[in-house]
Amino acid sequence: MRIQIVDAFTSRPFAGNPAGVCLLPAGPWPDDLWLGQIAAELNHPETAFALPLPAGGEADWEIRWFTPLVEANLCGHATLATVHTLHREGLLTDGPVRFLSRTSGPLTAWVEEGGSGGADGSGGEITLDFPAAPGTEVPVPAGLADALGVLPEATFRTGALGDLLAVLPDEATVRDLRPDLAAIAALSRREELRGVIVTAAAAGAGTTYDFVSRFFAPARGIPEDPVTGSAHTALAPYWAARLGRTDALTGLQASARPGLVRAAVLGDRVRLTGRAVTVLEATLLV
Repeated sequence: MRIQIVDAFTSRPFAGNPAGVCLLPAGPWPDDLWLGQIAAELNHPETAFALPLPAGGEADWEIRWFTPLVEANLCGHATLATVHTLHREGLLTDGPVRFLSRTSGPLTAWVEEGGSGGADGSGGEITLDFPAAPGTEVPVPAGLADALGVLPEATFRTGALGDLLAVLPDEATVRDLRPDLAAIAALSRREELRGVIVTAAAAGAGTTYDFVSRFFAPARGIPEDPVTGSAHTALAPYWAARLGRTDALTGLQASARPGLVRAAVLGDRVRLTGRAVTVLEATLLV
């Protein structure tokens, strides 16, 4: 069995969000302990495992995502990395690829015209169709301002996604944030959160993006995620309402490995578009 490391939501190596991708052989799922051990061994924010399904069914592949500590309910960048890998391996048929997930329902994705998977490992644009996670405004949780080092202007719960979206005053505040990760982890456990998203409007005219964000999930083994596709299922509806448009939205996740996510909101779905680059291929020996 081979495993690949793919940088997602970027067009150049060593940027964006690295994900492990393991394409499993047809048959039953391996033991959950083994899946978790592989993810922990790779020690990337997420590892995607994709299992081929019989032809003619409701989906082409079943997909699961693991952090170094737990199984995740949804992961955008590792799904994008999986589509990139399937295309490079020649395993995509015409039309969208359909994934069956255990916790987020059916997911679809497609490679834009121009393709993905050149000899250098770079890829063309890939679009993911995910369920939207619009937020419900809630009071700022106790301890959040101290954990972040700034009082949010507003906070929103994101329903099944399980995150808290915190709106900060400006882009500089988002970029300069140095949160107390131990406090974020404790708050996440207390509030039953996956993690905390912080966001603000882009600094001004001339930028290639509409908003910035960062994502912290230390309780899930991810101190700061470089580029979080799933978080944009909440960010896109928020910024669509605030900016007054539902398409041509672009978010910059301003981590140490930044990446751009283009988004469009279509009713209860969000489309996320980005690129990916393969940086490593290896063979599993266990």
